[in-house]
Amino acid sequence: MFLALVAALVSQSVFIARAHRKSHEPMPYNPSPEAQKYIDRLVGSGSATAFSEGRSMPRHVAIIMDGNGRWAQERGLPRIEGHRGGIDAVRSVARACRKLDIPYLTLYAFSTENWRRPRTEVAALMKLLRDFLRKEIPEMVENEIRLAAIGDLKRLPVYVQHQMEKTRKATAEGKKMQLGLALSYGSRDEITNAVKRISQKVKQGTLKISDIDCQVVSDHLYTAAMPDPDLLIRTSGEFRVSNYLLWQIAYAEIHITKVLWPDFRDVDFYQAVLDYLDRDRRFGGVQSK
Repeated sequence: MFLALVAALVSQSVFIARAHRKSHEPMPYNPSPEAQKYIDRLVGSGSATAFSEGRSMPRHVAIIMDGNGRWAQERGLPRIEGHRGGIDAVRSVARACRKLDIPYLTLYAFSTENWRRPRTEVAALMKLLRDFLRKEIPEMVENEIRLAAIGDLKRLPVYVQHQMEKTRKATAEGKKMQLGLALSYGSRDEITNAVKRISQKVKQGTLKISDIDCQVVSDHLYTAAMPDPDLLIRTSGEFRVSNYLLWQIAYAEIHITKVLWPDFRDVDFYQAVLDYLDRDRRFGGVQSK
């Protein structure tokens, strides 16, 4: 009996130790052989990597996730299935971004114009959003990813706002990467609201007109705590920015892909980053020699 009890206790201790160790290990990201080739080329230990060639990774990548409806239509499915398929793309891109140690990823998830869509579609989208925010907490915590959201968030259903706050608090200690969701977001509204806030400060005498510059405007945007995007990716082949981060993308490199968002994966993301690294970013100046 005594030996059996000892064996049981040892077995239980081993199980607890393994569970404890597992809970502190990042959740697995198992890239395909093709994806691994891109990873090695970008951040591998070989001689020909982005870093060895003196190029810098983008600090902030913004994505316009487009093509969910077309993806569903091509397959004879309801539009909501395209949105559901897009969740896998979000997960894949977030893992790829984390793999490259890119600290900011901001996704255009729901625009102010999207409120005009049929009520049934909007309601289904909101439920998908709530479920996503709840289910992704463990992986975000394990990979030190924190959640942020920008936009007119008060327009979102209360149940989405509550879950978002729970997820934000649960992931607040994530120091490696910020996953930003642009929700009920429109850049023109954002800029208009910034102008109103600045004007109010001028009226109150707490800000001089002569002190208003680009930095002051940036400080009054939803993205005040973030660096401007270095790379903007748009899926589905459309050549427009759709009222997304108009102020912030002034000097962003733009990558357009014909891949529809539900089909977009880590390999597509790595290709976009390589495209970015091949650009000559002059910011209005001339190429350095």
